[in-house]
Amino acid sequence: ESYQTIAESIGVAKSQVITWVKLFEVQGEKGFKKCYTSYSSEFKLDVLNFMNETGTSFLETASTFNISSPSIIYRWDQLLKTKGLDALEPKKKERPSMKKETKKVEPEKSIPAEDSMEALQAKIKHLEMENAYLKKLNALVQMQEKLQTKSKRK
Repeated sequence: ESYQTIAESIGVAKSQVITWVKLFEVQGEKGFKKCYTSYSSEFKLDVLNFMNETGTSFLETASTFNISSPSIIYRWDQLLKTKGLDALEPKKKERPSMKKETKKVEPEKSIPAEDSMEALQAKIKHLEMENAYLKKLNALVQMQEKLQTKSKRK
């Protein structure tokens, strides 16, 4: 049967079937065992050098080195080309700690009691005026709406 026929019968893309066949040809059954691993930058560089020297495709290279997906090698290749060798360094995927962070409380600046009291009273007066203004504005808007509904009824 063709790759296409097999792919259609099991409901996957043809490229996936080709990947599986290549993986089986190179690694056998052990190639299908999932292993989640972090690759060193040296290993990544070796894989990319092998691919460039032998002219193999991403798929063939992934099968040869038992890498789960050819797209991983493609990503490494792009990182190397755009960001250089440092971009191939493995990143730690640790979970953030669940420790509660203690916030450092800065000591308040010493403000004379009279100044802070006057400032607070001024702020209260300002907020009271703002509140009164908004109440009057709200009442005005409601009155206009009532007048509009009455004029529409007539």
